[in-house]
Amino acid sequence: MTVSREPSFTVGIEEEYLLVDKVSRNLITDCPPNMFSDCESLLEGQVTPEFLQSQIEVGSRVMHTLPEAHDELARLRTTVAEVAGHYGMAIIAASTHPFAAWDKQRRTHKERYATLERDLQGVVRRLMISGMHVHVGIEDEDLRIDLLNQAAYILPHLLALSTSSPFWRGEDTGLKSYRVAVWNELPRTGLPEQFDSFGEYQRFVDVMVNAGLIEDSTKIWWDIRPSHRFPTLEMRIADLCTNLDDCICIAALYRCWLRMLYRLKINNQRWRTYSRYLVNENRWRAQRYGIDKGLVDFGRGEIVPFADLLEEMLALIEEDAEHFQCTEQVEHARSIIARGTSAHWQLRTYQEALDSGADHDDALQRVVDMLIEETVRDL
Repeated sequence: MTVSREPSFTVGIEEEYLLVDKVSRNLITDCPPNMFSDCESLLEGQVTPEFLQSQIEVGSRVMHTLPEAHDELARLRTTVAEVAGHYGMAIIAASTHPFAAWDKQRRTHKERYATLERDLQGVVRRLMISGMHVHVGIEDEDLRIDLLNQAAYILPHLLALSTSSPFWRGEDTGLKSYRVAVWNELPRTGLPEQFDSFGEYQRFVDVMVNAGLIEDSTKIWWDIRPSHRFPTLEMRIADLCTNLDDCICIAALYRCWLRMLYRLKINNQRWRTYSRYLVNENRWRAQRYGIDKGLVDFGRGEIVPFADLLEEMLALIEEDAEHFQCTEQVEHARSIIARGTSAHWQLRTYQEALDSGADHDDALQRVVDMLIEETVRDL
């Protein structure tokens, strides 16, 4: 395959926030009728409802730099938080709510979501989770597929750095990302298939569409996928980062990793592709332990501390970070390791509350208070 010119490597980011009642700290069940229209009037075309009424999604514009991405998401978070505040609500950027019950939630009244519920039943009704998606512009279709095949290796590393869902229905699940466990119940999730070309990928999609299994490729929910709407490679494995700088760091790492793979390609090299089974082992370790217990280095055949893996990653993408002028953003990953992810903050806040004399319910409410504060800190 010949690529005529370097991809644009533009960036787009989507975030899904949870809406909580400021008094109870629980998720709302009914979104006020004018809440979404108020957001839409301020963020035309950049805000959409999600499956549950307690969720709202924002999408950035196409961006060329990471500082631009930071400012854009700060504007989106601030705007939605201010509108929510007018209705006695707050937003939290976390992939699960610490104690809300999924069976108390109500679906958004939209035909797409009604169809999903009819098709998927109980597994979609449990979808009280939020995520972050990062689009990177790869205009050449065959290159998009080639990088899809190779980029799966790094997905567990990105998940580990983003974890924000340790609680589910008031229980410490023991997982740093329980969101992934919920998401895995849906079909067409997890690591992507590997394809020899975009044509082969399109034939795969056509079989599923023609068989009546899906309407289009938007219902293929892999951890990374070619976007149906944009000429991008969309990373979907990450939890939603509570801290905005963490979000930008993960987007920068993903963008730089794709460019590193592209540089290998134009030099007639490529990243080794490992079996899905092996990469799934790292995916599980990231879901279970986050950054705490390390991941497997398949070349060495052993578990390596995450901090060591990060330094190897930063060395590999050093040239790309310099190219995009985002060295500061990718090196922020060291700060994530030093002070923990949102999952660590939530667990620590909960334990500190218990140690200070709070009961279980009060401790969970303090976790929500922390998430509300950190979601909009320094914006």
